[in-house]
Amino acid sequence: MRFRSLAVLLAVAPLAAGCAGGPGPITQADRDAIDAVRTAYQDAIAAGDVARMSALYTDDAVEMPPNMPIREGKAAIEAAAGGQPQPSAFSLTPVETDGVGDLAYDRGTFSYTVSMEGMPEPMTETGKYVVLLRKQTDGSWLMTTSIWNSDTRLPETEM
Repeated sequence: MRFRSLAVLLAVAPLAAGCAGGPGPITQADRDAIDAVRTAYQDAIAAGDVARMSALYTDDAVEMPPNMPIREGKAAIEAAAGGQPQPSAFSLTPVETDGVGDLAYDRGTFSYTVSMEGMPEPMTETGKYVVLLRKQTDGSWLMTTSIWNSDTRLPETEM
């Protein structure tokens, strides 16, 4: 039994040693910068400013909207956003922001209200999101991956 414990310790020790010198957790300054990205995104969406919104993504960013194909690249994300109806209200509420080194995530909830032609009343949608961000060489943070989905259940269908 003692030999097995020693063998496990010897096997795990190099892995633990390799982790000890790795990047540390993000700083409060990083968290503040990520908060600023979230606020800028929220403000750009609320203003209908697609160019300002897309500037918050890396060139090779990926967006995974609900019930749609993946959007790859800043240009595709910007093009898709340009065809969306303008919300009359939009908000993001962060729940958790954390990371290590130059990679971080922001998880939270969203709410938006939009009026669309043919709808008698404005529609309000709520849901949740996860955004991955990467720290740039200038110290700023940009979104590299975003995914969100609605809290509203899809209608039941018969098979």
